Amino acid sequence: MTILTPEEQEAQRIEAGRLLFARPVRFFFAAQKLDGLPAPEAPEVAFCGRSNVGKSSLINAVAGHHGLARVSHTPGRTRQLNFFAVGEGTEHPLTLVDMPGYGFAQASKAVKADWQGLMFDYLRGRPTLRRVFLLMDARIETKDGDRAAMDLLGEAAVPFQIVLTKSDDAKPASRLLKRQQEMAEIVRKRVAAHPVVLTTSSAKGTGIPDLRAAIADIAAGG
Repeated sequence: MTILTPEEQEAQRIEAGRLLFARPVRFFFAAQKLDGLPAPEAPEVAFCGRSNVGKSSLINAVAGHHGLARVSHTPGRTRQLNFFAVGEGTEHPLTLVDMPGYGFAQASKAVKADWQGLMFDYLRGRPTLRRVFLLMDARIETKDGDRAAMDLLGEAAVPFQIVLTKSDDAKPASRLLKRQQEMAEIVRKRVAAHPVVLTTSSAKGTGIPDLRAAIADIAAGG
């Protein structure tokens, strides 16, 4: 039996992530209500975050398809759950889910309540949901909406992993380090939080292989 070093194990994870997203990724469903969701089949990983956190850009970077998720400069533009199949055919191995953003000032209270209700119902009742990647902007402090999202995930008993975005714009370097330390402290206090915080930049490609590897672990049943 061959025993791999930690470096070799990590290289295998990175390669598994690369191979997973060498497959086609396609949009296949959108839902604005819980009763309009597609049938639960493949394992799902969802992306959640404040409006304008760079969620669509990150999904596009992970998928290697820059026109997959719609990028908008209008916060709160995504008002539904968007589903993307990784792999060809009806029996694809994984589904990516783009969740509506939160923290958008332009939306009415009624719309915000509807979106929060949809998010919670999806999180609580989706048997194929394996993990939520909670996106946090590396350049700014944690907002009340971020804490509310973590509370929501905890109440729904859904595992989540924090992903810092836009790390290339978090300057000076000490700002990024402080943000990473803040996130590490947060996950230590959250039962549902994955212990590893990922740092990414869609523009520079930073951390994308690591995020793909984490998703590949989930697709493989890890």
